[in-house]
Amino acid sequence: MSRHTDAATSAVVFAYHDIGVRCLEALLELGIEIRLVVTHQDNESEHIWFDSVAEVAQRNKIAVITPENVNSATVIEHVSRCDPDYIFSFYYRQMLGQKLLDIPASGAFNVHGSLLPKYRGRVPVNWAIIHGERECGVSLHRMEIKPDAGNLLAQAAVSILGNDTAYDVFQKLKCASETMLMEVIPQMLKGRVLETPLNLEQGSYFSGRKPEDGRIDWSLPAGDIHNLIRAVAPPYPGAFFDIGAHRIEVLGSYIRGEQARFSKPCIYCEDGNFQADCSDGLRFMITHLVIDGSKADPALFLQTFGQHLELEGANGS
Repeated sequence: MSRHTDAATSAVVFAYHDIGVRCLEALLELGIEIRLVVTHQDNESEHIWFDSVAEVAQRNKIAVITPENVNSATVIEHVSRCDPDYIFSFYYRQMLGQKLLDIPASGAFNVHGSLLPKYRGRVPVNWAIIHGERECGVSLHRMEIKPDAGNLLAQAAVSILGNDTAYDVFQKLKCASETMLMEVIPQMLKGRVLETPLNLEQGSYFSGRKPEDGRIDWSLPAGDIHNLIRAVAPPYPGAFFDIGAHRIEVLGSYIRGEQARFSKPCIYCEDGNFQADCSDGLRFMITHLVIDGSKADPALFLQTFGQHLELEGANGS
């Protein structure tokens, strides 16, 4: 049974991805009247590993639209006719223009996947792991034209363990975002939540990432390479490098601070496990290695590269 806050409170929700699903479910649980859901058509060229906002809306008999241009006159008119008290944006991929932001009587609010003002912009979880952060989180903030820059209402932090992948952290953020909304929305509707201006000088803005950005530079320390691997590990495109005619994908890693065996960067097999020695004299375990499209085992590695693969000739970034 829903825990209603105010049956008269209405919203239009712009949402996508797993956090979009969990946040939409939270609003429904709180009794918010969702008059329209705006989401995306899944891209056939993208690996869709997350749940569907559209399916949740359809189960709840909520109208759904999937516009190519969210700021078109048609969408603005449609949202205006809904006459919402609030607009909420949960991992929606397009920026909402001022005409949309001006529609709701009580404002427009967004859930962003970082502890603002840190990691404003795109793919904040992946960037946080690449930079070796040990904590990230979700933030509820008021929307304005400048991305991820409006007043902060609430945050929830989660830990990033040393061997967490971006997928692992994202699962934590799903729970954190749901819990945050369940706690703050009832107070927000009663006018009991203070808004805190963000000091953008204390954070940075990051752009999106492309598959090519997963190319490994073997001149870097072990920790930096491990951070890249786990930041882009599946279901993301993955880390890789080329050596000779071979494309090698490093889709999983595990680090324990062990000393390298060899003086130069190389990959080799030890006790049935792949190890990568790095330029700083440390190594990490490769838990998922793919050679030319085939998942590697020790026999395939030995057949292709011999006892160990020296990485000085690898095509890094």
